[in-house]
Amino acid sequence: MEIYVKKMSQLREHIERHPSETTRLLGLDYDQLIGLITHAGNLYNQQKKVQDHSKIRIIKGGGGRPPKLEIADQIILTLVYLHHLPTFQMLGVQFGVSESAANYIFHKWIKIFRELLPASLLEQVKKNDSQWEWVLEILSEFELIVDSYEQPIERPTDYKEQKKYYSGKQKKHTLKNQIVVMPNGKEIVDIVVGETGATADIKIWRSRREEWNPEQKFQGDKAYVGETLIDTPHKKTRVSSSNLV
Repeated sequence: MEIYVKKMSQLREHIERHPSETTRLLGLDYDQLIGLITHAGNLYNQQKKVQDHSKIRIIKGGGGRPPKLEIADQIILTLVYLHHLPTFQMLGVQFGVSESAANYIFHKWIKIFRELLPASLLEQVKKNDSQWEWVLEILSEFELIVDSYEQPIERPTDYKEQKKYYSGKQKKHTLKNQIVVMPNGKEIVDIVVGETGATADIKIWRSRREEWNPEQKFQGDKAYVGETLIDTPHKKTRVSSSNLV
């Protein structure tokens, strides 16, 4: 019978020996990392118990090939991607797993992160209908700021995928994200992540428009021209030289 032995990643070993370097490596300090591993691991185990209970099993629980990476290393892998944005191929090499495994691990844990650490005000209240309506009502008293930004990714191998992710503005393949913040620019109200680079900013906006209070006002750049809820810059009238004579 083949025995699988989980081995601590070199990065995790380095962090254990040099905890003061955790912030530079992962974007959060050592104590925050330990807290995240503890809470995210507990949430993952809770979800797994619920899923296992509802499964119709062919083999008994605990059977099958165990994962190569411990939970702590899977979480660290996810943080490395978020902080440094390497390719999944490079991430797999670094942690001793395949490219597809690195991709799977990241997307599994990012969902847990979003549930454990809501990325925006609306994510925090979306499960409570009474709070949701109250927050939307309060927000309508402010003019919120909406904007999008892009992060480069490795060019997909499939041609159709290349077209979806190619950003004409950036002249490279990207993921596009949209963020809505308070007027002071500090508090995140809503965020959309991971849209394809070819997706127009205004299309991302309109996919979420119905969730807002109809009285809500926004301020945005020229990418949102034509959207009635968003106040955008007005194009200056060009003055000809003949009008100056």
